[in-house]
Amino acid sequence: MLEIESLSKRFGGLVAVDDVSTRIEAGKVNAIIGPNGAGKTTFFNLISGTHLPSSGRIRFKGEDVTKLGADRMAQLGVARTFQSTALFDRASVLDNLIVGHRLRTRSGLWDVLTHSRRLQQEQRICRDKAREALDFVGLSAIAARMAGDISQEERKRAAVALALATEPSLILLDEPAGGVNPEETEGLADLIRKLVKHGVTVCLVEHKMNMIMKLADRIMVLNYGRKIAEGAPAEIRANPAVIDAYLGSEHAEV
Repeated sequence: MLEIESLSKRFGGLVAVDDVSTRIEAGKVNAIIGPNGAGKTTFFNLISGTHLPSSGRIRFKGEDVTKLGADRMAQLGVARTFQSTALFDRASVLDNLIVGHRLRTRSGLWDVLTHSRRLQQEQRICRDKAREALDFVGLSAIAARMAGDISQEERKRAAVALALATEPSLILLDEPAGGVNPEETEGLADLIRKLVKHGVTVCLVEHKMNMIMKLADRIMVLNYGRKIAEGAPAEIRANPAVIDAYLGSEHAEV
């Protein structure tokens, strides 16, 4: 689905991502791991269009998207979440999600000023899409609650729902289980499996190795911006370079 060739990003003298080539496979759970400062979030920023690469190439479904911004990538079907889930705390959970489908609509300023039929129809569609996304992630019961009153785990699910409302084919999840307890982590892992089962490809950055080793089909490991390993979970767990750089001996195969 996504092909990355010799991707690099420099910030002055700092090389945050250094000549990384990989593929995100359709219909799979793809994971990116590595120590803090390894370049994982910068890599996400590059493939989602938030940052433009210093060099290298990105292809999405065969199309060169290297120089496209985040808005265009979202329109093509790439959605992402962030480590910190930013919601409008004084708006309802449902109202937070309505904005997600707006990139699929066409009404503009004139429609707003005239309250046109097209605007009214698109507003209904956006609300319906938001409800569908909330139902998918299991948050229908709190649709009317203020976003500032929901739990961290519910905020994580709401972030996935917001991404879903854009109708993506690929979702990039940045630490989807950060700050939640083990039971909630397992519930979020089940949600990720559900996404893939329903045709959405997933790529995630996550530090919870037990979750990743059970969930991912393929893992790429970054360290100091460079790819040091890639493969199935069993291969990564047994890789000496990965054990030395990140996992530690407790994760090694016995």
